[in-house]
Amino acid sequence: MLFLGAPALAWAQQTVKGTVTDEKNAALPGVTVRIKDGTAAVASNPDGTYSIQTSGPADILVFSFVGTVTKEIAPGTQTNLNVTLLPDAQKLNDVVVIGYGTASRADITGAVTSIKAEEFNQGVLTTPAELLQGKVAGLNITKSGDPNQRPSVVLRGPSTIRTINGGVTEPFYVIDGVPGASIDLLAPDDIATIDVLKDASSTAIYGTRAANGVIIITTKRAKPGQSRLTYSAYGAVANVSKKIDMLSGDELRQYLVDNKTRPLAMPTDDDGSNTNWQDLIERTSYATNHNLSFTGAANATDYGASVNYLKNNGILINTSLERLIYRGFLNQRFFNNRLKLGINIINSSTTQNDIPQLNTGVLQNMLFYLPTVGPYNPDGSYKENYTRTGSGPLNPLSLANNNAYVTKDNKTLVNGLVQVDVLTGLRVTLSASTQRDQSNQSSYLNSQSGLAVNLGGVARRAEYVNTNDVLEAYANYDKTLGLHSFQLLGGYSYQQDRTNDGFGITTQNFANNALGANNLYLSNPSSLAQIGFDNNPISTLRLLSQYARVQYQYGDRYLAQVSLRRDGSSVFGVNNRYGYFPTAALGWRLINEEFMRGLPVFSDLKLRAGYGVSGNSQGFDAFSAILIYGTPPGSSKYLNNGAISNVVNAVRNENPDLKWESTATTNIGLDFGLFKNRVTASVDYYIKKTSDLIDDVLPVSSTEFQYTTYTANVGRMTNRGIEVALSVVPVQTAAFTWRSSLNFAHNKNNIDNLSTDRFTIPYIQTAQLGGKGQSGNYSQIVQPGSPLGTFKLWHYLGKNDQGVSTYQKADGSVTATQPLTTDMQLAGSAQPTLIYGWANTFTYKGFDLNFLVRGVYGNKILNATLAGLNNPADARLQNIPRFTQGEAFTDINAYLISDRFLESGAYLRLDNATLGYTLRPHTPYVQALRLYVATNNLFIITKYRGIDPEINIGGLTPGIDNQNFYPKTRTFTLGLSASF
Repeated sequence: MLFLGAPALAWAQQTVKGTVTDEKNAALPGVTVRIKDGTAAVASNPDGTYSIQTSGPADILVFSFVGTVTKEIAPGTQTNLNVTLLPDAQKLNDVVVIGYGTASRADITGAVTSIKAEEFNQGVLTTPAELLQGKVAGLNITKSGDPNQRPSVVLRGPSTIRTINGGVTEPFYVIDGVPGASIDLLAPDDIATIDVLKDASSTAIYGTRAANGVIIITTKRAKPGQSRLTYSAYGAVANVSKKIDMLSGDELRQYLVDNKTRPLAMPTDDDGSNTNWQDLIERTSYATNHNLSFTGAANATDYGASVNYLKNNGILINTSLERLIYRGFLNQRFFNNRLKLGINIINSSTTQNDIPQLNTGVLQNMLFYLPTVGPYNPDGSYKENYTRTGSGPLNPLSLANNNAYVTKDNKTLVNGLVQVDVLTGLRVTLSASTQRDQSNQSSYLNSQSGLAVNLGGVARRAEYVNTNDVLEAYANYDKTLGLHSFQLLGGYSYQQDRTNDGFGITTQNFANNALGANNLYLSNPSSLAQIGFDNNPISTLRLLSQYARVQYQYGDRYLAQVSLRRDGSSVFGVNNRYGYFPTAALGWRLINEEFMRGLPVFSDLKLRAGYGVSGNSQGFDAFSAILIYGTPPGSSKYLNNGAISNVVNAVRNENPDLKWESTATTNIGLDFGLFKNRVTASVDYYIKKTSDLIDDVLPVSSTEFQYTTYTANVGRMTNRGIEVALSVVPVQTAAFTWRSSLNFAHNKNNIDNLSTDRFTIPYIQTAQLGGKGQSGNYSQIVQPGSPLGTFKLWHYLGKNDQGVSTYQKADGSVTATQPLTTDMQLAGSAQPTLIYGWANTFTYKGFDLNFLVRGVYGNKILNATLAGLNNPADARLQNIPRFTQGEAFTDINAYLISDRFLESGAYLRLDNATLGYTLRPHTPYVQALRLYVATNNLFIITKYRGIDPEINIGGLTPGIDNQNFYPKTRTFTLGLSASF
């Protein structure tokens, strides 16, 4: 019996040893080797070796490592077992960039959405933010047709009531690990992935700057052993997709005849012309883009460089955007890859040409200016009538050609990296970056300009430099102990921002227009008052931070993460310079539990829950909390004992208690996959509470304070919402694949409170839109119990027997005259209840077809543009839209901004569609060649009567269409890309 039992005892105590390598036969340290369905587990050593005790011949060993295909092997009688792990393309794609590191998507406990390069939007894009439009649940990106205007980006609803700098509602950007880098530095072709961190458990590692979310951008790099040369280019043509339908000259004349009013004065207001001013100002726009790059990675070196050129001629004459971007990087590893040195340089040079647009600008005048006169006098000069009143008194063609606005912006980012693998699993990183943004602005209103009549030309030059210096030092330590896995992070950050380093000056009266805004010394102002200097004081602020994070995993099932960041900012009051931003999150990978094995329909299932606090300190200058003196608005110079002096007084009050806005987010999420991940989805529910809201124009008494407004923390705001992202592969064969992804998000915003122990604020009135007789009126109100963007307007009751618009007064009575401001009523909100996007990709052999449908629902837009145009009686002074032909000529109230012009902002847009063909020639020189055609804004379904319902919903006054005349475009693109 002893003889027979000895072999069984030996089997029970068998030790299996071996080495784990990758596909290139290089040792793989940190590979988890465990016994399936058991508790025993070890990690491979730095040289790839491992040793594990088995309990019997039936044991199965599981070898797993991030980015590789997991292997299960039964060693049987073997005591020496060498294993090679191959890359898992799916898992490599599932690596997510988080703050100061990366993680497998399976291990993420927060709300993070990743978009790969192949999923980006196609078309003429002026900023990388547009790559994500309609792709991320809860991310609302709105843009106009103006190539020189940045889009509005809002994630999970608004979280500020500030007015300065638009409240800075945009997420915080991180480029290749550099926090706060400008997104405008990058060409879309150079971006590999974009990771959107939504909840505070993901974003709070960036502390005071992360309340609006964090967007992490990773640029393209070569894989080990690769060397790639790529070229891509496109040409695009764009036309106006919708115009405001104004009357022609003959139609305007007939309208006046039909309404029995006096005809237009001849020839000053009517020379017999039929001028379509929109056709004279608008044009077919052309754009071109070229991108050339090469990357390589061999042995201990990886490198790359790229150049991108974009030229986009605007849809309006004399407008354009031209940009040139250079990028280069080099990483070198030493001492058996334990030391890594890297440098990254990006330069973006942009030139923007523009024309006057708002108020008395080209856009307004091309609609209002009388179509009954021509653009030129007989001598070829522009026809003007400066005595004419109304909303369109200036020749729009003259405005476009006699006024020039040029902005030249040069951004440079230099980033250096030192990375040392001190011990197995311990990596120390030192990163230093400097970003320099130089902006040169010039404008010249020549001697024929209707904006500078009899001034002999007015020139302005402004040159400012902003610098941003960041130093980061942090350590990552990864350790596996059996079934326990730890990822530790600790770091320090120093940042200095210096802004408005420069000056601006305006002068006038030049001998001729030959030099434009150059050589200002040639001006000849008649008085000192004709020379003006910009009031932009230089500002330097600093941010000191310490941060730590612990990520824990047990048995590939249970996940936990905690982090803490401490920020100290020179911006805020001396009593609140430092703040703490904690987070905690848990995850449960149910898919790896024993009870899930009986449910083969599930290929993935994970629960997530997290809570964290982040802050909003973006957009502040160094003087936000201290008493400063300067020249108050509206003040000028005075004689001081015979000398001309500037008026000097307090322009900002001191607030030693001022601190950043803090946003606490609770997020609960569920991720699941079905049918071997043919169906995957994520569902997130969140509550986002922002406290210490900052009112930067709080009115205060001049008897208590030196200045009449005050910057203080005054209230609280809440956003509650749900987000769903669903991806499906309905069809997948050897030749044909259909992939479809749908995302939608619902958010409800509410102002909880606007008062403190010191200040009682019942409401804040916003949105002064102006208009005849309405210059002091507000159209929106910020008050507790209502969302940001709540409209407060006169209530329209229709027309009376004389065809005059009537309105409801506060006492319920009806009036046919302009009501009082006290008669205004709450009338709806600009916040959408649903935003959504639906993307589809079809591939058949070498062909691919992609399209994106996106839209919003449940929001209101105040069409103040249409209200301002709708003035029948002014048809004797200016043009009117076709809409106004249905109004009575006697309606003296038709133009009043009321809920008559509060319209549904819902729309569904086929945003882009692309058809491409990829040729893969069997040559050693050409890897792939792709040709494609694309269209943007092919059609839109909406009831909105304005130019376009895609209205800015960021800032304090969302959903306002006021003089939004810039035309929306429809673009057709032909492009190619080649890789060698």
